[in-house]
Amino acid sequence: MDRYVRPSQEELRKRLTPQQYGVVCNEDTEPPFQNAYWNNHEAGIYVDVASGEPLFSSLDKYDSGTGWPSFSKPLESKNVVEKTDRRLFASRTEVRSKHGDSHLGHVFTDGPAPTGLRYCMNSASLRFIPVDRLAQEGYGQYLSFFSTGSEAGPAGTRAVEPAKREVATLAGGCFWGMEEILRQIPGVLETRVGYTGGTLDNPTYEDVHGGATGHAESVEVVFDPSKISFGELLESTFFRMHDPTTPNRQGNDVGSQYRSAIFFHSEDQRRVAEEIKAKVQRSGQWKRPITTEVVPVGRFWLAEDYHQKYLAKNPGGYTCHFLRE
Repeated sequence: MDRYVRPSQEELRKRLTPQQYGVVCNEDTEPPFQNAYWNNHEAGIYVDVASGEPLFSSLDKYDSGTGWPSFSKPLESKNVVEKTDRRLFASRTEVRSKHGDSHLGHVFTDGPAPTGLRYCMNSASLRFIPVDRLAQEGYGQYLSFFSTGSEAGPAGTRAVEPAKREVATLAGGCFWGMEEILRQIPGVLETRVGYTGGTLDNPTYEDVHGGATGHAESVEVVFDPSKISFGELLESTFFRMHDPTTPNRQGNDVGSQYRSAIFFHSEDQRRVAEEIKAKVQRSGQWKRPITTEVVPVGRFWLAEDYHQKYLAKNPGGYTCHFLRE
């Protein structure tokens, strides 16, 4: 660990951006949802932007909804120092790096099991190193963390198999409310909102909002099929989070852009979607015929940035989506 040292103030001023310097050296806080790693789902480790010492792993990163990168525990606990912070009205626990003495963020006790901790970090204090560059950049000892096996690694962590990934594309009304529910489902790895099923290339919200382009407001969901299957995603969430019996409408939102649709990515997804749709119809939970389209997926056009994770950024924002019994 002797190779991890804090550069001089002069060198830090040259190497770091003004925002990085302000966070690392002056305990500033970067804005939520407007930083490099809050929504990063790539596999790898996070090191101190100043000293390079390993701090956190993507294996312990989770979506806290705060707009900052959050971790349930450090990768190397000996590289993390906690101090009492009394700069605000309430006392908080500040987190700093051991060798770089960089301000990283704060730790809170409202995190997920089993630690119950939320290490809420500033992206500006971190540098992300993806798995395929670990050996090249001198962090090859962490490669085993991201491969199949049971050998214990540093900080008591264990090597794990990378998450399997499958993509579902779903439409069922305003994508704000849909994404907020879907992104919190266990087994869901990533979500993003956009437009699909229409005729216009590179549509904007203004193009789609009028209903003339044929696009549906949709959510692209990346999930781990070993934790939740495509069928479970549809039955336990999709057909409960919206009314699939109202054609081209959800609540007060009216138009073809708000239609219910499952855009399948494979023949297997098509088969499962048709089976679940029929099963839900037979259940009698919906008294009217289900109008959900099951159609091949087309080009998915990413929606504007302000639509992404909208309700996480604006907790009091509009939604007509909820999980029904």
